[in-house]
Amino acid sequence: MQKGDKMIRDIIFLIIGFILLIKGADLFVEGSSSVAKLLKVPTIIIGLTIVAMGTSAPEAAVSISAALKGQNAIAIANVVGSNIFNLLIVGGVCAVITPIIVKKSIIKREYPFSIIISILLLFFISDFIFGNNNITLGRLEGLILLVLFVLFIIYMVVSAIKNREELDEDFIVLSPTKSILYILLGLLGVIYGGDAVVDSASSIASSLGLSANLIGLTIIALGTSLPELVTSIVAARKGDSDMALGNIIGSNIFNILLILGMASFIHPIAVSMESVFDLIILCIVSIITYFFCISKDKISKKEGFVMILMYLIYMIYIINR
Repeated sequence: MQKGDKMIRDIIFLIIGFILLIKGADLFVEGSSSVAKLLKVPTIIIGLTIVAMGTSAPEAAVSISAALKGQNAIAIANVVGSNIFNLLIVGGVCAVITPIIVKKSIIKREYPFSIIISILLLFFISDFIFGNNNITLGRLEGLILLVLFVLFIIYMVVSAIKNREELDEDFIVLSPTKSILYILLGLLGVIYGGDAVVDSASSIASSLGLSANLIGLTIIALGTSLPELVTSIVAARKGDSDMALGNIIGSNIFNILLILGMASFIHPIAVSMESVFDLIILCIVSIITYFFCISKDKISKKEGFVMILMYLIYMIYIINR
């Protein structure tokens, strides 16, 4: 097969992989939510668990698939890249559409927690910064992240029930047979879509002489963040800008705790110096955006443009390096 034909084939498989990932995540959420409603599970719990995990399913599929295949650069770059994209592009675009009014609970709890776990992740690989060139995000670190994830979910559910908050999602209740079928088809879509994305992206990177890290930070991060981008923009256009920010922060927490936790627990992830720099950048932009939030309890249109500009500068940096 000629190089040009192989590239076209890889791009087609990459697009098919993204379609399978996103549609698979949709089917999984719809089927799982329907089963939960049939079992009389409260709406708030469905929203905080199944729906939140569903929007992070593409990142999970790609990172876990990459970890199993030893494509460690893609596994960690996908999560860090998705989190930076979510924060600066998804958040920035939403703020440009309509200023994001930030809830006190996000400022006091969820956002600081997302910054803390980003710094914790940096601490896990701190030996690298001090000169050890063989650092991995190992099974112990993965287990710690997973335990924190479980504690976070318990806290969110208990807090939501205590405050009597209900989500606005109108979940479609399907028949039990159809619900199970949706779940199975959704899981198959996510699994095979993740495989297709990792294989085709790795092949494209190899053909173009690019690092797997760069592909993970750009193409894969953008593709797997599409659910967050779409749902947040829709929320912003409806005037639910606080929901848009909650979706972004929640997704970023899930990405680090659940996805990197599972990926590193399944197979230790080797950490490159590029990934260390990207994680430092994630911590910095998270803190900057947090100051935007607490300055006037909102992210203004002007600050939204600044966030988009920061992402463009970051893109120029990672492409040139």
